[in-house]
Amino acid sequence: MLEDFKHHIAQDLPFLLDSKILVTVSGGLDSMLLLLLCRQAGLDVSVAHCNFNLRAAESDGDQAFVASYCKLHNIPIYIKSFETTAYAKTSKTSTQIAARELRYQWFKELSVAEGFDYILTAHHLNDDLETFLINLGRGTGIKGLTGIPVVNGEIVRPLLKFSRKQLKNYALKEDLQWREDSSNATDNYVRNHLRHHAIPNLEEAQPNILKGLQHTQEHLKQSERLLKVYTAQLRQQFMTVSNSDEVIDLVELASHPEPEAVLYQLLSPYGFTAWDDIYKLPQAQSGKEVTSSTHRLLKDRDNLIISVIKEEATRSYQWQQGKELIKGDFGILSVGEGAVVTSLSKQEIVVDAAHLIYPLTIRKWQDGDYFYPYGMKGKKKLSKYFKDEKLSLIAKEKVWLLCSDNAVIWVIGHRADDRFKVVDTTQKTIKFTIV
Repeated sequence: MLEDFKHHIAQDLPFLLDSKILVTVSGGLDSMLLLLLCRQAGLDVSVAHCNFNLRAAESDGDQAFVASYCKLHNIPIYIKSFETTAYAKTSKTSTQIAARELRYQWFKELSVAEGFDYILTAHHLNDDLETFLINLGRGTGIKGLTGIPVVNGEIVRPLLKFSRKQLKNYALKEDLQWREDSSNATDNYVRNHLRHHAIPNLEEAQPNILKGLQHTQEHLKQSERLLKVYTAQLRQQFMTVSNSDEVIDLVELASHPEPEAVLYQLLSPYGFTAWDDIYKLPQAQSGKEVTSSTHRLLKDRDNLIISVIKEEATRSYQWQQGKELIKGDFGILSVGEGAVVTSLSKQEIVVDAAHLIYPLTIRKWQDGDYFYPYGMKGKKKLSKYFKDEKLSLIAKEKVWLLCSDNAVIWVIGHRADDRFKVVDTTQKTIKFTIV
């Protein structure tokens, strides 16, 4: 197996040969064998060990075992103790997820602090099959079936092409010692249940299932690469960018023979999971929305609008006379005196300074707000103005007002108020520009 491992490194992972490597070692068979193979292959390795304090004396025994091995073989070691149960309660996650988050966060912090090029984990081919079956049972697309990546940024998994049987046989041949995790013997977790029952039965029925899995996943990866090319074309065809939002044209989308499949490909990168609800949005009323942990998908007339979920800005800002810049969640507002009225864009206005009452206020619009649109007679509620301008719900949420004593001077970036316009008798003007 050592020669196969060396060949795998030289052919597929040659960047490891001259790198400073951090090997994550729990003390179990898989990670101890990974460490042994790395040593035998002459790689420059150090060890990271996590004590999650989940199995009392057994966890401490794992730590002592790994530390003793590293001391015997003169391997630098880093050890971190975690209060995993407390973290799981605070973050409202399972113990498994909590342990995963804690260890990977520490691995990356350690990597940066100590200058490691790569972090090696001991995932192998059986782990890949377990992940394949778990994702298959949960419901997934092609990406979820392509398996655990060998390289994911600085994380590298050199054992993914080897089965658990191969690893154990070599470990016994090398008289390698390791620790058994008692929690692995239970069926409390889905992965353990698959490992103890489903997969042995599959291997009995199809002895070459692991080899078949490798071939299947390679075909799936090819399909995924091809799909990425096509998805890029779909994005150009159906999506546009408006301000910081992305917009899907539903009229155009309806012309595709598989609109739901297109939506899945376009929206998957944003973390959406409520696909049944998403597929109903094109026929839903305007204002209906679906959210992920990071993004919002809004039905607005003939469009779906994808926007980043941000913490709502509720504060207001004041501008005292004499300041040249105002900065806030609305952007940057620059102020200049003595401006001349020329052809202005929506990002700037010139007003009669005599009508301003200081301090001026910049705030979000509210229900009931009204203004006198520049060039028109009479007042109009902002809600009616937004409707006439066909602003989406997301666009309306981003609107800020520049006000003088509660009177709207400017619907920033949209339209000025007629009451503050420059006239023939104006003696002093002020220009506001939003960035």
